[in-house]
Amino acid sequence: MEASELLKKVRKIEIKTRGLSKNIFAGEYHSAFKGRGMAFSEVREYQYGDDIRNIDWNVTARFNHPYIKIYEEERELTVMLLVDVSNSRVFGTQSQLKKNLITEISAVLSFSAIHNNDKIGVILFSDKVEKFIPPKKGRTHILRIIRELINFTPENKETNIAEALRYLTNAIKKRSTAFLISDFIDDDPDSGLPRFDEAIRIANRKHDIIGLKIYDKREKEIPSVGIIRMKDAETGEYAWVDTTSASLRKNYANWYRTMDASVNETLVRAGVDFVSIATDEDYVKPLIKLFKKR
Repeated sequence: MEASELLKKVRKIEIKTRGLSKNIFAGEYHSAFKGRGMAFSEVREYQYGDDIRNIDWNVTARFNHPYIKIYEEERELTVMLLVDVSNSRVFGTQSQLKKNLITEISAVLSFSAIHNNDKIGVILFSDKVEKFIPPKKGRTHILRIIRELINFTPENKETNIAEALRYLTNAIKKRSTAFLISDFIDDDPDSGLPRFDEAIRIANRKHDIIGLKIYDKREKEIPSVGIIRMKDAETGEYAWVDTTSASLRKNYANWYRTMDASVNETLVRAGVDFVSIATDEDYVKPLIKLFKKR
């Protein structure tokens, strides 16, 4: 992509998503994601009703009068975006590609983070970790993230969510809030079960993992449009498919429902909050609903 075209796209996304994060998400984000604990702020004289466990005995001894320690919530967080850049994101039959929706949502979360004085970092992954952007603050950092999401070309095409989660656990030492943004199509071909079951349970013990499931409604079922040539975006394999076959369409729809239900069960067992967002859907309502639930 030409530099001028890229800058125009970055600017367009910044204008839209910064406004959303400032005017709509600011309060919801602040209340949904708590700080790591309580940090010491100051001391003041003891007042009737104060918790005696907070008495600062050193200051009390010095002034021969009781003083207590005042604590306030430690608000600063580290926020990580684990973004699926496998080839299945380059799909969309409605208003936009999954890739474009992922970019917008990532930008909204990034601006919400910096409005809350949080650091934001990114892990771009396919079936390996393609790129790691360490957590930082500031508008320049956010614009770099948006540029990468728009223009990044992964080396590999397939998906391995477990690999991204293991990398998060090893690379980010302190507890973080991590948004896993993917279509979650990463099942074992033999069992049909998600391959990231154990990895997400381990990662969620150390970090606060939140799943954002991105999908297009055409992934749920195949329409009857005759004999067509289809391509698997991740393997690159082609196949001729007779979409007029009722049994084929039924089998595919059953596979998708089973796969999607298995993903949901995996996330629930791991204690991960999640929401599904379609490419033809306004993502504001699902995100706010998710924030309010926390």
